[in-house]
Amino acid sequence: SGLSREPRSRAVEQVHLRCTEGSLEWVYPARALRVVLEPNLAGAQHTTVCIKPASDFQGASIYMECAGQLHLVVSEAEGARPHAVSCFSAHTPQRVALFLQASPQRDISRRTASFQYELLSNQGAAGPDVKKMALVEAMCRPCDNVELLMAICSSDFVVKGSIRNVSHDSENHMSQVDVSVQKVYRQKNRIFQQEEGSGEWRGPIRTLLQCKVKKGGGDFLFTGNEHFGEAWLGCAPRFKDFMLVYQAARERGANPCEF
Repeated sequence: SGLSREPRSRAVEQVHLRCTEGSLEWVYPARALRVVLEPNLAGAQHTTVCIKPASDFQGASIYMECAGQLHLVVSEAEGARPHAVSCFSAHTPQRVALFLQASPQRDISRRTASFQYELLSNQGAAGPDVKKMALVEAMCRPCDNVELLMAICSSDFVVKGSIRNVSHDSENHMSQVDVSVQKVYRQKNRIFQQEEGSGEWRGPIRTLLQCKVKKGGGDFLFTGNEHFGEAWLGCAPRFKDFMLVYQAARERGANPCEF
């Protein structure tokens, strides 16, 4: 809380966070707060940091420290966009610093600057620029057979189902696929749930608008990962096509895990 500070103090308070994902809530923001992300990612050559401000984000702006300079990541005006996720590359995976600058206030009403963050390890060489993009793991290209077989082993969720509806959000550059689920093989959290009235299992999956997802008939195997409590689409083959790939791999002993 900004109220816990000495009123005349000009020191910047520092917070050290050791987790690869989490959240921070700064109430009554005052002066500045430096947030240092220091997870144990020794094997990562590069790290992508993603930040999602809360829908009621108020009272501060978020900057990333890079080579002694501050780059604006989330302004107070943008904080009201509930699905806006900002991602940027960090070249020092063991230490990423964010700088929160409180906005001038004319009254003492309660304001809260809160956000969720995730650090994603990646091996590709990323540019030094701060980039604003959707989550880096959402890709539009089809998965090859090797990626598909690995997806059922390593994804946060694996479900069989059909597409009920696809909606597009052009402002936030995202699409949402509403899935009618026949079988949940795995899910990290309870994104796919059973409706009380109908007993039907349903759940939403997000992807990039540029992927141009369309509603298609038939059954699919939806896989992907969770970010900020939401399911993001990874590989999504037709179920019958997946079974052909899996059975062939199993006969060769080339399946990385049992499905």
